[in-house]
Amino acid sequence: MKTISIQEPYASLILNGYKKIETRSWKTNYRGDILIHASLSKNFIKTITDKEVLNLIKDIPLNYGKIICKAKLIDCIEMTDDYIEKIKLNKQEYSLGIYKTKRYAWILDDIKPIKEPIEIKGKLGLWDYKS
Repeated sequence: MKTISIQEPYASLILNGYKKIETRSWKTNYRGDILIHASLSKNFIKTITDKEVLNLIKDIPLNYGKIICKAKLIDCIEMTDDYIEKIKLNKQEYSLGIYKTKRYAWILDDIKPIKEPIEIKGKLGLWDYKS
């Protein structure tokens, strides 16, 4: 199944329903079921200074190095100034991504936890997990 590795705390924020848009510098034509993998790296979380994000993550467990949920990737939208202005209306979602023109918003839906998270080393890009 198609899988994407996302740094923590953002993968766990998807799992817990706080984040439904993953922002990327590249687009995909893929649509359908996708597994969300929380990457092993702990470097990124040390750079977070946004108080809203810090408040969201204080009570959720982080899941480094595990496939933690399944979602449907329903769209991939190239960001325009108008799109970014629309997303700014949802302050929480806006604070959980990198919204700049020429980047892409991967729209996730139907997010469901994996009953037993799967420990696995992630990969760059969109990759296939074979159970």
